[in-house]
Amino acid sequence: MKNTSRLLTFAIAISLAAAPIAGADAKKSGLNTDKKKLSYTIGQQIGRQLKGAGLEIDSTVLAQSIQDVLSGKESKLTPEEMQAAMGKANQAAQAKMEATGKENKAKGDKFLAENKDKAGVKTTASGLQYQIIKEGSGASPKPTDTVKVHYRGTLTDGTQFDSSYDRNEPAEFPLNGVIKGWTEGLQLLKVGGKMKLFVPSDLAYGPQGRPGIPPNSVLIFDIELLKIVTNKK
Repeated sequence: MKNTSRLLTFAIAISLAAAPIAGADAKKSGLNTDKKKLSYTIGQQIGRQLKGAGLEIDSTVLAQSIQDVLSGKESKLTPEEMQAAMGKANQAAQAKMEATGKENKAKGDKFLAENKDKAGVKTTASGLQYQIIKEGSGASPKPTDTVKVHYRGTLTDGTQFDSSYDRNEPAEFPLNGVIKGWTEGLQLLKVGGKMKLFVPSDLAYGPQGRPGIPPNSVLIFDIELLKIVTNKK
């Protein structure tokens, strides 16, 4: 029961975080009971996971399979057939991810090569590029510090994948617990300052990517260092 509760709570939290804001009224949509709302919420999570994995799904057959399980019917496929189907799907998804990653790597390298010569942009030995937008007046954090920041993250085409500004709530985290580009970049900023980070894929999420972040993506962050929460020596 506890595991089921945790799973549902997690599914709902992720769905709400990932879902675009909709204007549909619950009564007009027919989702006017707790049971229907829960069912729709779980369906949204399943759908987003499948879409993010790049799997080609027949939604009608998927719904029928779920109904078969819930009604106690026997599976129409043997375990061996299901394993083989998943194997083929995983291979196809992996091949697609690798192709996308290769294309993104080439685009990212081109972007960074052109960006490094822009006014105010500096490049570190690791390949990280940064631009100080506003000089701060406080201390600079160390890797062992916990910091509080406001930030906005986009892809090189301008697509936003995350923003603490939109949530109206600063983020707080240990500096050595985030991507390498952030760990290095935030040490170049003082409290009260603002910067723009251009993070190569190998200093971000690499060939695996993340939901909303394709494999081998260069990431761009606008960051405002609000506070060093802890200052460990």
